[in-house]
Amino acid sequence: MATCKKRTRRKASVSSVLHLFFFILGALTAVFLLVSSERWRRAHLTTDDDDEVVDGGEEWGMVRTRGAQFVVGDGASIRPLYVNGFNTYWLMVLAVDPSTRGKVTEVFQQAAAVGLTVCRTWAFNDGGWRALQKSPSVYDEEVFKALDFVVGEARKHRIRLILSLSNNWDDYGGKGQYVRWAKAAGVANLTSDDDDAFFYDETVKGYFKDHLTAMMTRVNTYTGVAYRDDTTIMAWELINEPRCASDPTGDTLQAWIREMAFHVKSVDPAHLLSVGSEGFYGPSSPPARRRANPNADAAHTGTDFIRNHRILGVDFASVHVYPDTWLPAGATNEAQVTFATSWVEAHIEDAEGALGGMPVLFAEFGVSTTKAGAAFNATTRDAFIEAVYGAMLRSTRRGGSGAGALLWQVFPEGAEYMDDGYAVVLPRAAATARIVAAHSRRLQTFNSRCAWSCRWGCNKWDPQGDDADVSFHHEL
Repeated sequence: MATCKKRTRRKASVSSVLHLFFFILGALTAVFLLVSSERWRRAHLTTDDDDEVVDGGEEWGMVRTRGAQFVVGDGASIRPLYVNGFNTYWLMVLAVDPSTRGKVTEVFQQAAAVGLTVCRTWAFNDGGWRALQKSPSVYDEEVFKALDFVVGEARKHRIRLILSLSNNWDDYGGKGQYVRWAKAAGVANLTSDDDDAFFYDETVKGYFKDHLTAMMTRVNTYTGVAYRDDTTIMAWELINEPRCASDPTGDTLQAWIREMAFHVKSVDPAHLLSVGSEGFYGPSSPPARRRANPNADAAHTGTDFIRNHRILGVDFASVHVYPDTWLPAGATNEAQVTFATSWVEAHIEDAEGALGGMPVLFAEFGVSTTKAGAAFNATTRDAFIEAVYGAMLRSTRRGGSGAGALLWQVFPEGAEYMDDGYAVVLPRAAATARIVAAHSRRLQTFNSRCAWSCRWGCNKWDPQGDDADVSFHHEL
């Protein structure tokens, strides 16, 4: 018995030592992984003096506009919000399936690691595979829950969302799906190829208004917060890249924007609203501006940048930048970069002048490195990104209307099958990640140190005292 007891104690003692050993090993492993992750993150997100980039220190409140800027906060705490953001359009669709839902978290983590603070994504999928809206006002609850998940994950990673509510193109249903629904319901005078009826047919417009209402009044099943009350959502976008070529005067699209803007604001007056336009100059624009268009057809798409953004209820201007798609075939990458820079600068100038000092967001910008005949590779694409960022910073330094730019598009690893040729996979693109992070740091200087009280300069607040040291934007 004594021998048995002694052996039992020894076994227990050895077991205790082993448990302690593995506990310490596990703790050290966890610390190592945490430190490694932190080092990677800080390598992208810190300045030379090791000041960590954060989201401006502002309260997580509704984004508003004041003059030519996005702002957050109230009273003495009001601050500008200059945006470095990205597009990932497929988040809702991949969030439906538990096996791919982790890609949503992954892309938010990687974007946040380089200081990206705003994501633009689709809040629509009309008809077809994994449809959110299966027929007018009939929703797949599982898909809606997937969008709820996206909104919740974005908030966890301190990323605001711009939710686009429909598409000019056939992808994910688009305006044509609404017209097909109306035609199937027996609405007269509609043809299968008359997609522009989306902008003028009363039945179709009613379908879309119902969708707007359903989206804004949705209560998130993860957070319990109604979308129209959720500060994670920065803005609604009426439609991705609207065009109404059947009426090149622009009157039809103008009336539609006005009607839909009024409806949105009647349901959700708190959030910002954008049209979603590409920025083409139409018939009402000065001849010099029409010549700034990338091609002759752009002036006849039924859109008109200045006119469309003078509508009551539209809070900021939106522009896209795609020289590789818009310019004539064979344009060199140097010519495309030159165009992109002038395109950005022209719209900033018009936002400040013709639009009376309105923020302008370059909601999509990018070039393909993989499509046939592409003028860009990974290195020259980085030069393009830097050119767009440079134009934005020149505006920011003088307190101008250039409110931000959203790269098209950021992907996590393992989602390349969704790539349209424009994807940037940050862990595989170290040089691009450094460029994006550097731009985030520069904007963070203004977001954290500028006060609204001086539009053309900014106040550098001393956290140790009440006095402010005033300097101009270009000195930061």
